[in-house]
Amino acid sequence: MRRLVIKTIFWDFDGVIIDSMKIKGDGFIELFQNHNLAEVQMIKEYHYTNGGVSRFDKIKYFYNEILNQEISNKKVLKLANMFSCIMKKKLFDRANLIQESLLFIKKNYTRYNFHIVSGSEHDELSNLCKYLEIDNYFISINGSPIKKNILVQNIIKNFGYNKDEIILIGDSMTDYNAAKKNEIRFYGYNNIELKKYGNYIKKFQDIKL
Repeated sequence: MRRLVIKTIFWDFDGVIIDSMKIKGDGFIELFQNHNLAEVQMIKEYHYTNGGVSRFDKIKYFYNEILNQEISNKKVLKLANMFSCIMKKKLFDRANLIQESLLFIKKNYTRYNFHIVSGSEHDELSNLCKYLEIDNYFISINGSPIKKNILVQNIIKNFGYNKDEIILIGDSMTDYNAAKKNEIRFYGYNNIELKKYGNYIKKFQDIKL
């Protein structure tokens, strides 16, 4: 049987291209600093175990599941904007880039079709990629509030990609589920819990596609 050739790679952003989990975790602590410590600790833990979930959904989770309160879309957007302001002070630093991922991207962006599919807010993500001078390595940069599995679906449809020639690299179950829903292969990275779901990248220099 002929071995399928990978032509397209979908990249998660946080935890795969940039080391931002702690930065964003600290951001949620600051955002909800007026709530009690136990409640803030719960949203911090939820953030770390749900890396690919957007800030919009994390804010909703905090109110609906932790505080047992309803929250309007208007308030979600207000808090998300406040979170963006916090992130601008912390995220825009080239030292946060994961160097082995960056090296692979720089070496291979002409060999593959690269797209970012992230739970990060879309405009902030685009601006950050421009600031970090990595936007030119990707055909498209895509973020929330659109769900990740829909982002993946839209790119496959819009570019007419063959699903057998695509992989998605991510560090969370959200990434795995987005790949599974779209019937494309998943490669875990930076989260050893993902080893049990198949392909896993221990080091990018050892990657076999």
